[in-house]
Parts: sequence; structure tokens; C-alpha cells
Amino acid sequence: MVLSVSGMMLRWSSSISSATPFTSSTNRSPPKTRRGFRVESLKRSSKPASAELVKDPNKDLSRILRTEAAIRGVHNKAKSSSHKQLWPKALLESLDDAIKRCRSHSALEIFALLRKQYWYQPRCRTYAKLLMMLGKCRQPEEASLLFEIMLSEGLKPTVDVYTALVSAYGQSGLLDQAFSTVEDMKSVVDCEPDVYTYSILIRCCAKFRRFDLIEHVLAEMSYLGIKCNCVTYNSIIDGYGKASMFEQMDDALNDMIENGNSHPDVFTLNSFVGAYGNAGQIDKMEKWYDEFQLMGIKPDITTFNTMIKSYGKAGMYEKMKTVMDFMEKRFFTPTIVTYNTVIEVFGKAGEIEKMDQHFLKMKHLGVKPNSITYCSLVSAYSKVGCIDKVDSIMRHVENSDVVLDTPFFNCIISAYGQAGNLKKMGELFLAMRERKCEPDNITFACMIQSYNTQGMTEAVQNLENMMISAKSSLGTKLIGC
Repeated sequence: MVLSVSGMMLRWSSSISSATPFTSSTNRSPPKTRRGFRVESLKRSSKPASAELVKDPNKDLSRILRTEAAIRGVHNKAKSSSHKQLWPKALLESLDDAIKRCRSHSALEIFALLRKQYWYQPRCRTYAKLLMMLGKCRQPEEASLLFEIMLSEGLKPTVDVYTALVSAYGQSGLLDQAFSTVEDMKSVVDCEPDVYTYSILIRCCAKFRRFDLIEHVLAEMSYLGIKCNCVTYNSIIDGYGKASMFEQMDDALNDMIENGNSHPDVFTLNSFVGAYGNAGQIDKMEKWYDEFQLMGIKPDITTFNTMIKSYGKAGMYEKMKTVMDFMEKRFFTPTIVTYNTVIEVFGKAGEIEKMDQHFLKMKHLGVKPNSITYCSLVSAYSKVGCIDKVDSIMRHVENSDVVLDTPFFNCIISAYGQAGNLKKMGELFLAMRERKCEPDNITFACMIQSYNTQGMTEAVQNLENMMISAKSSLGTKLIGC
């Protein structure tokens, strides 16, 4: 595949206890059985339950490989209009896979292919999942068009579909459209907004600091007789916390405790720990950790990951280690998020040696790096000018099966762009598109800045034209549905 940018020919090649942990310093193999007895027992329904747990790993691996191959095949056929008799299981699993990974372009292409199948039947559940994905991807226009397509198929929207549409508008800051959608729900029989719909609406208002609208939503809920639940209160508390509105956050917690239908939980704890930790108020973070412990609310791995990040931002590396040691003693196994947090903290602080140590430890313990891990490493190396180590990371990635995404490519493109290696940057841009990672505004901004620095105006113009066409491509795919 070849792309011409300002005369350059760029090719893509495949290559817990109640105590605060920070206030002071064998596998058994299955029994062997005779082959004949095993075959005979498999034909009977009276085998013990424990035998159900003993599976043939080769058979499982074969099934997984067949399924993955089928999904890849569907992705390859999604752009074709000639495949109308595909295997339903592979097609539906491929759609679910694209939705879970929030790959909107692939998901919409596969959905268009799904609608062409002779066995296709429109379902509201499928539309609700697609709408939720488009909300997460901040694509409200596509969500609106998809909703119109659903209506054209004669489907009556359900509460879940409308709620997903509210989320799609709200997460993009289109609060007027989100409120209008809630009003539309009220006019549809058996489709009145429920507590989950209003909780989504409140979360979106809190995200964009429209706390004045939250009072309006709560008043409407009270008028309709809809009581707030844990999700509602946690949305309010989390919103106030992220806005550093600590007094209002405390008041919302008191309302939650006084409400007979809901009680604080680990999500409430994590909101308080995250709010005070991100604000650098470490003493209050530790105080609220103890308060929730006294309420009988136990921390989870997210709590500890949040505290590790907060201590890291404050440069309190010893307390980071204390939390990790406490996790080990209480049998909280560090996850990929834990190590990504530690690597990011040391990377941003310029502590490259400590970052590398935790990366090696992570791999030694069998924790598989993901695209976020590599993003943090690349950003740190780029920041200190170690472009040779960025090359090393690229070799790691090429020899792994890690699923690369748009943020990773943005990070690596930015690194090579800042280093002045425009040829490598262009090659990665082509590789990005080959891997179905669609460029976003960040991608184009990084490349345009790099080309501008070198005075390559023609390349800048080409990229700006590509940005315009990229914005209209999703709408074209939906119209093709």
C-alpha cells in the first residue's frame, strides 16, 4: 500500500483489614484415567460434576482458533456486498467483538453486512449496544442516524434503546438533545424513562459541570415518584468529586446515607479516594479511606490502583510501595492496571530506570503488557529523547499479539514526529489504517504539527483533506446500511 505525501512515497510493511496500610512507615494435575473408561464415561449423563471441569486443552484451543479465524474472516468480508449467506455465529461474534473494542468503523461495516443476510431479523438489543458504543466513541451524529435506521425497520424503541441514545448525546456534551430524547420517551407507550435513564443523564450533566441541570433532573424524578438508587448517587458524588466540589460531594453522601433505598458502596469509596487523591489532598484521602472502612465497606483493586496513582503524582514513592506490599499481604494480585499506573507515574516523573524495572517485573510475573503499557513507555522515552528505546518498543510490539488501538498509534506517531523522523511517522500512519485503527483529530494534529515544523505545506494540505473525508466516512457507512 502506497501513500504519496509531498512527493514522499511511504510504504507500509508488516512487520483487607480496617487498618490504613500507609499511615506509617500449588497446582494439582487431574488424575490419570484409562482411555477406554474416559470414552465410555463421556457417553453417560451420570458422570460426577468434578469431571465436567476436566477439559481437553487441545480441543478448547482448536475451538478458539476456529472462532477467531471466523471472526477475522467476517472483518475481511465486511466491505463486500456479495456475502449474503454467512455463518450467523461468526458474524454476530464479530459484531460483539468490534462493539466491545469500541471500533465503530468496523462495527458499522459488520452491521451493514449483517442486515444483508437472508436470516437477519432486526432487534432492539443490537441497536442499543451499537448506540452505547457510538456514545463511548463520541459519535452522536452517527447515533442519531442509526436510530432513524432502526425506526425505518419498523422497530418500536425500548427504554434501553432510548437510554443508549440519551447516553450518546450526553457523553458528547449535547445535553439539549439528551433532555429532548427523555421528553420523547414520555410520549411513547410503555417507554417512560426509568432510574437508569435519569442516572445516565445526571452522569452526563456532571461530566460537563452542568450541576444546575442535576437539580432539575432530581426534581423531575421526585415528581414522577422515581427514587434515586446507588448508581444515581454515585454519579452525583463522582461528578462533584472530579470537579473538586468537596462540600457538595459530602452533602450528596449524607443524602445517600439518609435515603432508605441506597447505601454507600465500593464505588462511593473509590470516588472519594479518587477525588481527594487527584487534588493532592493525601491526608483527606487517607481519612476517608478509614471512614469507609469503619462503615464496613472494603476496598477493591481499583481503590488501591487509585491510591498508587495519587501517591505517585505527589511524589510519595515509598507509600506507593507500601500499598503494593499491603496488596500482596492481603492477596490482592496486581493487575495490568496496577503496573500501567506505576509505569505511567515513573515515566511522567522521568524516572526511566524505575519505570524499566517495573516493566521487567511485570513481564517476569506473567502480566501481559497492553497498548496502554506501551503508550506510557513510548511517551516517557520520547520525553527524554531516547528514540532508540522507542525503536526497541516497536520491536516488542511487532513480536507480540497485543491489540493496538488509535491512542497507541497517536503516541508512537507523535514520538517519531517530534524526533523529526517523518518517514517512520508516515509508515506508521499507513500501518494504523491497515490495522483498522482509524485516525482521529489527535492523529492528524500530531502529523500536521510535524510537517509544519519542516515547512511541508503540501503534506499538511493533504492531511487536512483526509480529515474532512474521514469525518464523512462514518455517515456513508451508515447510509449503506
